[in-house]
Amino acid sequence: MAAHGQLKGTRSAMDRYAVMGDPIAHSKSPRIHKLFARQTDQQLQYDAIRVQSGNLATAVGDFLADGGKGLNITVPLKEEAWLLAQARSGRAERAGAVNTLVLDQSGKHFGDNTDGAGLVRDLLHNHCSVLQQKRLLLVGAGGAARGVIEPLLSERPSLLVIANRTPKKAVELARLFCDLGHIEGCGLDDVAGQSFDFIINATAASLDGQVPALPDSVVSADSCCYDMMYGDKPTAFMDWARQRGAARCLDGLGMLVEQAAESFYLWRAVRPDTRPVIKEMRHSS
Repeated sequence: MAAHGQLKGTRSAMDRYAVMGDPIAHSKSPRIHKLFARQTDQQLQYDAIRVQSGNLATAVGDFLADGGKGLNITVPLKEEAWLLAQARSGRAERAGAVNTLVLDQSGKHFGDNTDGAGLVRDLLHNHCSVLQQKRLLLVGAGGAARGVIEPLLSERPSLLVIANRTPKKAVELARLFCDLGHIEGCGLDDVAGQSFDFIINATAASLDGQVPALPDSVVSADSCCYDMMYGDKPTAFMDWARQRGAARCLDGLGMLVEQAAESFYLWRAVRPDTRPVIKEMRHSS
């Protein structure tokens, strides 16, 4: 994808970027982007700004007036950002949410969603995974799940099943993407008796130390279980998967860094090396 921005060396001394959301105090994005900037010799400032739901348009206008060039958007503002963007990437259009804004002084902001690209790149490049012709289980049918479906299907798995506590939401979500590949939606209990090569937890259950009520049968000795959440220690979902014999149990820190790198590229036309940044973030968390 072509970067939306000028090439390195053509900007002012200190361009401004930020992440907006609520809560925002514990965001790792400022640290990640400062590491990217140092590595790529880019002069920029990156802050975390608390913006409550319903106030994004005003906050973006103020940030733009103060010299802002681009934004990351996190919960609960991704749908607002989608509405605010006058132009959107195909993947953002499908996701119904925007996590990256490239700001334009005329107000014609470009919106993208780099979450799915971050997940896929983490799996493929950092964990040497192959998704083609594999059976994937995506747990959850909220915004986090919707944002990664198109990039997952682009890797041509043999099947992608969305399982959710409320089956209707999973079925509706699968229908939105059925033109892109073999995808099904169902309830959590409906995957009993099936096993999957990759099980991706797109719920926030791990933040509360909880695990979605999945049947044990979905995990095999060859399964890779991936929690989009992350923490200082293995998440509840990772512990659950390990206890059931999963071959690999991964958290979402790599996804966080990879989606940030995709945003950085959109803004700066420079792609940082993510592996040393993931390593540093892991050791400093």
